[in-house]
Amino acid sequence: MDVELREVHDSDLAVFYRQMNDPEALRMAAFTPEDPADRDAFDARWKRIRTSADVLRTILADGDVVGSTAVYGEPGEREVTYWVDRAYWGRGVATAALRALLAEVPERPLYARAAADNEGSLRVLMKCGFQVRDRARGFAHARGEEIDELVLALEG
Repeated sequence: MDVELREVHDSDLAVFYRQMNDPEALRMAAFTPEDPADRDAFDARWKRIRTSADVLRTILADGDVVGSTAVYGEPGEREVTYWVDRAYWGRGVATAALRALLAEVPERPLYARAAADNEGSLRVLMKCGFQVRDRARGFAHARGEEIDELVLALEG
Protein backbone atom coordinates (compact mmCIF):
# COMPACT_ATOMS: atom_id res chain seq x y z
CA MET A 1 0.00 0.00 0.00
CA ASP A 2 1.35 3.42 -0.99
CA VAL A 3 1.11 5.84 1.97
CA GLU A 4 1.73 9.54 1.42
CA LEU A 5 1.19 12.81 3.25
CA ARG A 6 -0.06 16.05 1.73
CA GLU A 7 -1.46 19.40 2.80
CA VAL A 8 -5.01 19.28 4.17
CA HIS A 9 -7.69 20.22 1.64
CA ASP A 10 -11.14 21.56 2.55
CA SER A 11 -12.68 18.38 1.11
CA ASP A 12 -10.73 16.26 3.64
CA LEU A 13 -12.69 17.69 6.57
CA ALA A 14 -15.86 15.72 5.83
CA VAL A 15 -13.80 12.52 5.89
CA PHE A 16 -12.09 13.52 9.16
CA TYR A 17 -15.47 14.33 10.74
CA ARG A 18 -16.86 10.91 9.76
CA GLN A 19 -13.75 9.17 11.09
CA MET A 20 -13.92 11.07 14.37
CA ASN A 21 -17.44 9.77 14.93
CA ASP A 22 -16.62 6.06 14.70
CA PRO A 23 -17.52 4.74 18.19
CA GLU A 24 -14.80 2.07 18.24
CA ALA A 25 -12.11 4.52 17.09
CA LEU A 26 -13.26 7.07 19.67
CA ARG A 27 -13.05 4.51 22.47
CA MET A 28 -9.56 3.48 21.41
CA ALA A 29 -8.31 7.07 21.07
CA ALA A 30 -9.99 7.91 24.41
CA PHE A 31 -8.78 11.51 24.64
CA THR A 32 -11.16 13.16 22.20
CA PRO A 33 -13.30 16.29 22.05
CA GLU A 34 -16.11 16.31 24.59
CA ASP A 35 -18.75 15.99 21.85
CA PRO A 36 -17.22 14.75 18.57
CA ALA A 37 -20.65 14.97 16.89
CA ASP A 38 -20.76 18.76 17.42
CA ARG A 39 -20.03 19.82 13.83
CA ASP A 40 -19.73 23.52 14.70
CA ALA A 41 -17.08 22.75 17.33
CA PHE A 42 -15.32 20.40 14.88
CA ASP A 43 -15.25 23.09 12.19
CA ALA A 44 -14.02 25.76 14.64
CA ARG A 45 -11.27 23.45 15.92
CA TRP A 46 -10.06 22.61 12.41
CA LYS A 47 -10.15 26.26 11.38
CA ARG A 48 -7.91 27.08 14.36
CA ILE A 49 -5.59 24.15 13.66
CA ARG A 50 -5.25 25.01 9.97
CA THR A 51 -4.28 28.62 10.70
CA SER A 52 -1.68 27.71 13.33
CA ALA A 53 2.03 27.32 12.67
CA ASP A 54 1.77 23.61 13.42
CA VAL A 55 2.51 20.89 10.86
CA LEU A 56 -0.72 19.26 9.70
CA ARG A 57 -1.03 16.64 6.97
CA THR A 58 -3.66 14.44 5.37
CA ILE A 59 -2.77 10.75 5.17
CA LEU A 60 -3.41 9.12 1.79
CA ALA A 61 -3.34 5.35 1.22
CA ASP A 62 -3.31 4.41 -2.45
CA GLY A 63 -4.66 7.90 -3.14
CA ASP A 64 -7.60 7.71 -0.70
CA VAL A 65 -7.93 10.04 2.30
CA VAL A 66 -7.60 7.75 5.32
CA GLY A 67 -6.65 10.09 8.15
CA SER A 68 -4.56 12.95 9.43
CA THR A 69 -1.35 13.50 11.32
CA ALA A 70 0.24 16.52 12.95
CA VAL A 71 2.98 17.98 15.10
CA TYR A 72 1.74 20.70 17.43
CA GLY A 73 2.62 22.64 20.55
CA GLU A 74 5.33 24.86 21.89
CA PRO A 75 9.01 24.31 20.98
CA GLY A 76 10.59 21.76 23.30
CA GLU A 77 7.15 20.33 24.14
CA ARG A 78 5.82 19.50 20.67
CA GLU A 79 3.66 16.41 20.30
CA VAL A 80 2.70 14.16 17.42
CA THR A 81 -0.79 12.94 16.80
CA TYR A 82 -2.48 10.86 14.13
CA TRP A 83 -5.89 9.46 13.31
CA VAL A 84 -6.36 6.64 10.81
CA ASP A 85 -9.70 5.29 9.59
CA ARG A 86 -10.49 2.03 11.37
CA ALA A 87 -10.76 0.19 8.04
CA TYR A 88 -6.98 0.71 7.69
CA TRP A 89 -5.91 -0.35 11.18
CA GLY A 90 -3.30 -3.10 11.33
CA ARG A 91 -2.10 -2.48 7.76
CA GLY A 92 0.96 -0.33 8.48
CA VAL A 93 -0.68 2.95 7.44
CA ALA A 94 -0.22 4.76 10.76
CA THR A 95 3.41 3.65 11.03
CA ALA A 96 4.21 4.74 7.46
CA ALA A 97 2.42 8.07 7.96
CA LEU A 98 4.17 8.80 11.25
CA ARG A 99 7.56 7.91 9.74
CA ALA A 100 6.88 10.32 6.85
CA LEU A 101 5.85 13.06 9.29
CA LEU A 102 8.97 12.52 11.41
CA ALA A 103 11.14 12.80 8.28
CA GLU A 104 9.45 16.10 7.48
CA VAL A 105 9.83 17.49 11.01
CA PRO A 106 13.44 17.00 12.13
CA GLU A 107 13.15 18.77 15.51
CA ARG A 108 13.63 16.66 18.63
CA PRO A 109 12.53 15.86 21.19
CA LEU A 110 8.97 15.13 20.14
CA TYR A 111 6.35 13.67 22.45
CA ALA A 112 3.24 11.55 22.12
CA ARG A 113 0.47 10.40 24.43
CA ALA A 114 -1.68 7.31 24.17
CA ALA A 115 -4.21 5.54 26.33
CA ALA A 116 -2.25 2.88 28.22
CA ASP A 117 -4.49 0.15 26.78
CA ASN A 118 -4.21 1.36 23.17
CA GLU A 119 -1.77 -1.35 22.09
CA GLY A 120 -2.01 -0.50 18.40
CA SER A 121 -1.04 3.13 18.84
CA LEU A 122 1.71 2.27 21.30
CA ARG A 123 3.11 -0.25 18.80
CA VAL A 124 3.11 2.42 16.05
CA LEU A 125 4.91 4.92 18.28
CA MET A 126 7.54 2.42 19.42
CA LYS A 127 8.19 1.24 15.83
CA CYS A 128 8.95 4.90 15.06
CA GLY A 129 11.46 5.18 17.92
CA PHE A 130 9.33 6.65 20.71
CA GLN A 131 10.00 5.34 24.20
CA VAL A 132 7.76 5.45 27.26
CA ARG A 133 8.92 8.23 29.58
CA ASP A 134 6.04 8.68 32.01
CA ARG A 135 2.61 7.55 33.05
CA ALA A 136 -0.28 9.91 33.76
CA ARG A 137 -4.02 9.88 34.36
CA GLY A 138 -6.51 12.01 32.55
CA PHE A 139 -10.20 12.29 31.83
CA ALA A 140 -11.05 10.50 28.59
CA HIS A 141 -14.21 12.03 27.12
CA ALA A 142 -14.73 9.06 24.82
CA ARG A 143 -14.87 6.74 27.81
CA GLY A 144 -16.48 9.05 30.33
CA GLU A 145 -13.86 8.33 32.98
CA GLU A 146 -10.32 8.99 34.08
CA ILE A 147 -7.87 6.49 32.59
CA ASP A 148 -4.14 5.80 32.46
CA GLU A 149 -2.13 7.23 29.60
CA LEU A 150 1.48 6.83 28.62
CA VAL A 151 3.74 9.73 27.68
CA LEU A 152 6.36 8.80 25.09
CA ALA A 153 9.35 10.71 23.75
CA LEU A 154 11.45 10.60 20.61
CA GLU A 155 14.87 11.98 21.37
CA GLY A 156 17.52 13.28 18.95
